[in-house]
Amino acid sequence: MSKVLVVACGALAKELRYLISALENNSGGSGIDLECLPAKLHNRPELIPEAVRDRVRAARGRYQTILVGYADCGTGGLLDKVCQEEGVERLPGPHCYELYAGAEAFAQLQEEELGTLYLTDYLVRHFERLILEGLGILDHPELQDVYFKNYTRLVYLSQEHDPELDRLARQAADRLGLRFEKVVTGYGGLVDALVEIRERAA
Repeated sequence: MSKVLVVACGALAKELRYLISALENNSGGSGIDLECLPAKLHNRPELIPEAVRDRVRAARGRYQTILVGYADCGTGGLLDKVCQEEGVERLPGPHCYELYAGAEAFAQLQEEELGTLYLTDYLVRHFERLILEGLGILDHPELQDVYFKNYTRLVYLSQEHDPELDRLARQAADRLGLRFEKVVTGYGGLVDALVEIRERAA
């Protein structure tokens, strides 16, 4: 039986794989396997809880510990209910934005300006597919005003230093008519969460 499985959001896949690899290099093996659900579920958060449940049940018996690499992600507590019923834990916080930025810094961002759209590296890379196409804006441009009429700024929570991502994030803000700001977060609380997971796998 393997030690730990993390059932994670596809939007965290690149960062989680990088950090797990770093743990392996530092300790000669992380003891952590990663399975990711499609990131497009972020546009249908009501589907996340049962998708997680299905993946957890499929893996049960093959792992000593199964952890959920999601925050609440807009499920309104339904993911917590599934986690409780299935006897697994998830990442802390309401969504990955807070996980990256830190609870205090994210609360300050929210207090400063409620009408804020947040993008991570992943969402910047896939802005057109996940947001413009995923929300139907490409086919129905009038939906942009419906979805974003109460937004005033776009905050790019940056994990990696990449001038191309900076350019794409600014382009996304311009596309939506939002003021652009960048906040460098690195991997934030995701590092602490993985270290805790690694300790369980030891």
